[in-house]
Amino acid sequence: MIRGLGRGPFGPKTPFGAGGGNGTATTLPAIDPAAAEPMLVSLPTPVAPPESPPPGRAEPSREPDPAQQAFEELKKHIHARLVDRLDMNRVGEMDPKTLRQEIRGVVELLCDTENPLLNRNERQRLVNEILDETFGFGPLELLLKDDKIGDIMINGPKKIYVEKLGRIQRSEVTFRDNEHLLQIIDRIVSRVGRRVDETSPMVDARLPDGSRFNAIIPPLALDGPVVTIRMFGSKPLSKDDLLRFKAFTPEMLELMEGAMKARLNVIISGGTGSGKTTLLNTLSSFIQHDHRVITIEDAAELQLQQDHVVRLETRPPNIEGRGAVTATDLVKNALRMRPDRIIIGECRGAETLDMIQAMNTGHEGSMTTVHANTPRDALSRLETMISMAGLELPIRALRSQFASAVDLIIQASRLQGGPRKVTSISEVIGMEGDTIIMQEIFAFRQIGVNEDGRAHGEFIATGIRPTFMERLESAGCRLSPDLFRQRVLLKD
Repeated sequence: MIRGLGRGPFGPKTPFGAGGGNGTATTLPAIDPAAAEPMLVSLPTPVAPPESPPPGRAEPSREPDPAQQAFEELKKHIHARLVDRLDMNRVGEMDPKTLRQEIRGVVELLCDTENPLLNRNERQRLVNEILDETFGFGPLELLLKDDKIGDIMINGPKKIYVEKLGRIQRSEVTFRDNEHLLQIIDRIVSRVGRRVDETSPMVDARLPDGSRFNAIIPPLALDGPVVTIRMFGSKPLSKDDLLRFKAFTPEMLELMEGAMKARLNVIISGGTGSGKTTLLNTLSSFIQHDHRVITIEDAAELQLQQDHVVRLETRPPNIEGRGAVTATDLVKNALRMRPDRIIIGECRGAETLDMIQAMNTGHEGSMTTVHANTPRDALSRLETMISMAGLELPIRALRSQFASAVDLIIQASRLQGGPRKVTSISEVIGMEGDTIIMQEIFAFRQIGVNEDGRAHGEFIATGIRPTFMERLESAGCRLSPDLFRQRVLLKD
């Protein structure tokens, strides 16, 4: 598997084998330290990142750090020597865990050979970063392992920002150059059958843990490749987590749970980063486990908790501009797959009409998300998306479809300072003339901003009892009439 570093899993008690000319494993001598052309460089331990400049002041330019440059050169040199010895025909034959352990041993040997002056911390850092380059996503691995980070924003190889605990700050993690960043982008998108190059410079993909990945590269991005990662983590947040974070109150959760069990059609509305997908994942836990659920997404990121889930993903056109499969195509096909519920990750275009028609033709309990700032804006945006798709329908007929299909609109918002709240739960009750009539059942009212710069306020019940209570009761969800009594539910 690696040539010139001893024997491997194909020989007795040896870490690596080598392929001879006749296809048999041969044992080669270990590296000769005298002939290794060592790169003896003293590397300081990384220091804490400097504080961000005050608002309104330009960020000072960062001069290249000679020690960091020397570290990168050493890492590149050792990684190249490792790659030179990889026997790719044998990599696939080994268990990934065993393979990583054995390559770690070889990298440690190379570190000792190339630069015996490295101290323990430097050596460990070098080994970990080389393993990340070989098996993972290079410098991104350090950020992906931090569960306090919500978003990663890469503006070229040397400027990386993260949203951590609701605040955006610059990270000390960097890539070597544009080529290095492009290699990591290509590694991510190729794993999900996507591509990114000059002919197709924008791409949506997903990471193994379900996190959303978007990249745009030159010539569209002028200062180098730009990457945005929305972190979801391998384990979705539960209802208890969101209650602890005060994203909503127990009374609001009780209504949302009843709506899911009674198969109401729900639209989750909100701005970018407001928690729409997280909320959809949480509410999906209330779907009956014997229901067949079909999800449709551009880049699969939903983490439903049922057994009977069929996941569909759109496909972009190939290099010749053919073979594209749109969300509209998938919605039409999903209707032939005997779904109990259809969930569209986000309505963005013509598939909106197909989704509304599906809700109106026996597929109750369906859900989708839409980018909008208020529940009223959500309906207007859906209406606009259908119009932009070239479907010339009378406005009254279109709104009548919405009014009969949609039961509940849940508004999610990201407030100042980072907290995410369900700021409104509104019921669609019908039409009056050409206007869709809605009534707000629960709401969040912002009162002010605390000393930490975080918005705070109170959740209230408006005193309006929803008209779909009979549907909830017939589904076995009996809510107390006192649940909707006008009052302040919780002060945050």
